[in-house]
Amino acid sequence: MTFNSVLLNYYRDGNDSVAWHSDKEELLGKRPVIASVSMGQVRSFDIRNKDDHRQKYSVRLEHGSFLLMKAGLQEQWEHRIAKSGRAMRPRVNLTFRVVK
Repeated sequence: MTFNSVLLNYYRDGNDSVAWHSDKEELLGKRPVIASVSMGQVRSFDIRNKDDHRQKYSVRLEHGSFLLMKAGLQEQWEHRIAKSGRAMRPRVNLTFRVVK
């Protein structure tokens, strides 16, 4: 796969977050593949099933970690980076996508 777009997210501290969502933008096509690289503060990447919120997982995104959301994930699952009450250093996340 060749990505043609990158989105930079900057998290200043534990107050910065992204709410539960799915990436279902029309520009990404029906079954987008999204690659993510994290740098800086370790944060948890939470995933939950859209139909059954009891089905959920959390992945620690360490500095330099790579996460691949495969085609089909956005249809069945939501994801987020939650707020944290702990003191946190900055974090940068790059998400690579194919924009149609």
